[in-house]
Amino acid sequence: MATELRPERPRSTLRMLRAEDAGAVGEILRQSPEAVFWPEASVKEVLEWKGILGIASEIAGKMTGFLIGRQTGDEAEVLNLAVVPANRRRGEGGALLKMAVEEFRMRGVRRMFLEVRESNAGGIAFYGKHGFSKTGRREGYYRDPSEAAIVMERKLAR
Repeated sequence: MATELRPERPRSTLRMLRAEDAGAVGEILRQSPEAVFWPEASVKEVLEWKGILGIASEIAGKMTGFLIGRQTGDEAEVLNLAVVPANRRRGEGGALLKMAVEEFRMRGVRRMFLEVRESNAGGIAFYGKHGFSKTGRREGYYRDPSEAAIVMERKLAR
């Protein structure tokens, strides 16, 4: 009896996002129409804001995903999260989100929020799987195309 062996997929590593990653963030966003596109200059600007958390995932030195979040007091918001299409459904987005949750928890955050396109059923299911629940809807939140956002929240235990 022969056993079929599948080649091992390289695992991503996580690190803090840097201003020089802005070009790679833009490239990932160009491949992710369900995410909000930010120009390179905007990525660099956001990374300088107070309370920002930026995390990058990479494989063999190439950035393959990122998460940018912001803390205000005891609340935090995921501002943008995207993974290159070839690496989706392999745990990379979940690893980014898990690291953000842990980092925000250590910073004293009690609740995390995010918005996701109403039509993005995969994104809504992904966030639900990671402990977020629907708490509201924002009409006309997204542009190109105009679309409502589903607001999701996760309470963080201490």
